[in-house]
Formats: sequence, structure tokens, C-alpha cells
Amino acid sequence: MTRARAAGVVVAGVAAVALAAVPAADLAAAPTGPVPAVAGATRAAVRDPGPADGLRRTRACTPPGTGGPGAAPGAVPRPPDGLATGAGQIVAVIDTGVAAVPRLAGRLRGGGDYLAGGDGLDDCDGHGTDVALLLAGAADGTGTGAGMAPGAWLVSLRQSSARFAVRDDDGTERPAGEIRTLAAAVDRAVALGASVINVSEVVCVPADRLDDVAAPLRTAVAAARRADVLVVAAAGNLDPAGTCTGEPGLRPLPALYDDVLAVGAVDGDDRPAPFSVAGPWVDVAAPGVGLPAPAGPEGAVVSGTSYAAPLVAGTAALVRERFPMLTAGQVADRLRATARRPGAGRDDRVGDGVLDPSAALSAEPLLLVPGPGGPTAGGTADGPGTPQGTTVPLPAPAPRPPDLPAVAGIGAVAAAGGALAAVLAGLRRRTGGARRFRSS
Repeated sequence: MTRARAAGVVVAGVAAVALAAVPAADLAAAPTGPVPAVAGATRAAVRDPGPADGLRRTRACTPPGTGGPGAAPGAVPRPPDGLATGAGQIVAVIDTGVAAVPRLAGRLRGGGDYLAGGDGLDDCDGHGTDVALLLAGAADGTGTGAGMAPGAWLVSLRQSSARFAVRDDDGTERPAGEIRTLAAAVDRAVALGASVINVSEVVCVPADRLDDVAAPLRTAVAAARRADVLVVAAAGNLDPAGTCTGEPGLRPLPALYDDVLAVGAVDGDDRPAPFSVAGPWVDVAAPGVGLPAPAGPEGAVVSGTSYAAPLVAGTAALVRERFPMLTAGQVADRLRATARRPGAGRDDRVGDGVLDPSAALSAEPLLLVPGPGGPTAGGTADGPGTPQGTTVPLPAPAPRPPDLPAVAGIGAVAAAGGALAAVLAGLRRRTGGARRFRSS
């Protein structure tokens, strides 16, 4: 739904759906360690978080639980042990806030609150905390259920909530969170040193209104890419009562943009989720149906592209740790090139295929440059692949640092960016039936 105020289109969190029961598990304290220094915003264009004018709470807060149980074994794809944990990476979570639950202890910092002011560590909805735990939660008391990148540091930016509303000048009320504050949060995440940004929020906008309502967000994600920061966003959920109704001509933001890695959802058998918004902007997919809600009440599970996105963002953090010479665009293209491809080729529901963390991290330092059919997952010089493909050597993985640096830098080393140039050339562009990320 559009509003009268410029750039004031409401941004909705991609909602959770409670489905079934899963057993609870005792929790263990998350690993602790030195917390990276999070610098203040360094660019004048970055809007400081603060209370939204006219904000009021419309529903009681439901604080997240204790951060457990973890996801059941097999519920989400697992990377190989010992290759990477996301150590040294800062991942920004732009969402409903992230609560300081035990499984995030020692690795969570507040980045700001665009609703009520504060540090971003309040979460009335539980949505942002679920997202954060799927992305980077420590294992539960049984030693299972860790998030995708349990060694990564998180910065929480609270930008939306279904429990608050903002009164406009004409007296109408709208849910808290809008495009201009989402754009500001992306800018701030870059300024705070994030190497990956997760956005499990979406707003669908008519294509003919993109220029007048969404320009700030387009500018923000383009600036993030220039700063070598990878933005991962949910593709969105079809919702007749929301903005993504499935009507022709609607475009999901920020998933639409070429500078964003857009994530659809699949079930446990890699079948596209019926609610997942489809389109040529979808890059990859990940499990997003019936996942145990890590911060929810005992027995709760969640579904949505919201919960697929952090699995991809967490894998991106793993790849950035293991291959620090790769640029943000090259990380995105590696995730796409190693995804499990649909049998019939690229699909607007799952993009280039379903996330494969093992292949992204442990494939030989060779990738097949795709022919006209698109990228081939997991190919090697002697293995199966596209007949037209050729091999391109990748830089050897860097050794894992013994300790987390005080501050994780934003950028990978750009000078090493040429190693995947041929791979980039073969990946499809979004428009005209193809898509390619711009290298930095």
C-alpha cells in the first residue's frame, strides 16, 4: 500500500507462520569473546536512529523466548565442520530488533532503533530475533541447532514492527517502518562496518512508482555494493492482505535491485514454497517452510522467505571468512554458481537453485564458467558440467585467524577480484532473462 508522504511506503516484515510442535532443548551459554568496536556513523548522509514522529504501540509486545530450541538437525543445510564459522565478519540484521538472548551472547551489538530510539536490542515481535538466531545463533544445550554462521558478530538495527503504528499528518495510521528508514538503516549498517546485511523485510510497489517512492532505497543498496557490502534480502511472501498480493506489475523491494541477492523459499524437498514471491529478480532459494522458531515459544515453527534469507546471509559470512579476497559481488555469484540447480534450468521461483553451503565452502578451487544454460553447481575440471564451460582457478582459502580482530573491515581485497571475472561474465542478468552482479 502506498501513502501520501514521499518515500513513505510501509515496509512489512515477512511474517512468521506458526505451524507445528517441536521438542524443546536446554540451552547452553553462547561463546563469549572480545566484542568488536562498532564505530558511529561516519557519513553525513547517514540518518541517525531516533523515535519516529507520532509513534504509538497498538498491540502488546511479545518478547522473544530464551533463544531455543535450536533448529532440528536436517531442518536447515549445514556447512562442513572446520571450514568457517563467520569469525571476523559483522552481519547487520535490519528487522524488528534483536533481543540479547543467550545463544547470541558476546556477539551482538546494537546499531540503532528507527522506531523508538535506543540501541536496536528491543524486539516486540520476535521476528528479528528468530532471523538472527537462524543466521548466527550458537548451538543449543544438545550441541545441535547452531545458526549458519555461529562465529559471526551481529549488529541489530530496529526498523519495523507490527506492534507499533505511526500517525500521519492527516490523522491516518500506518504500520511502523517505511522505505526511507530502511534506506537509512542500510546506510548505517555500511557505516558500522558490516560485510553482509540481512533484510528480511519487503514492500511491493507498483513498477510505475519505483522512481518516486523508492529512490532512497535504490541509492542505499547501490552505495552498499560500492562499499563492498553484500545485501541479502527476502524475496517476499504472497499476502492478499499485504502489499505483495501477486497482482501483475508489483515489484518487491529491496529484492528487486541488481545490487541485492534476493532469496526465495523452498520446503525440505527443495520444492518452491507456494507463498514465495517469484520473478526474474530471485537469485537463489533456501529452506523456509516449517523451520523451528529459535526464539519462539516451545513447539513453534515458522515459514517465510524471511527465514530463508538469513541462511543465505550466514553462508555469505562463511564465504567471506574463508575467501577474504572475494568481493561482495563475487561472493554472491559463488553462492549462485554452487547452488543446486533446478532440473529444467533457472526458475523464477528459486533463481539459480537451492543454497548449498557445502559446495560454496568446500568445492575445489575451480568453478565451471557456465555456458548459455547458466552456472553449473559443484563442477570441477574433470567432473560433470556444462559442455561449453571452462575452468577458472580461485584463490586458495586464507587460513582462519586465531583471534577475532577488534574491528572487521568492510571490504575484501579488491586487487584479487579478477579470479572470478569469467564466472561473473557467465552469470545471467536479471533483466532480459539474465542477471549478473557488478564487481567492485
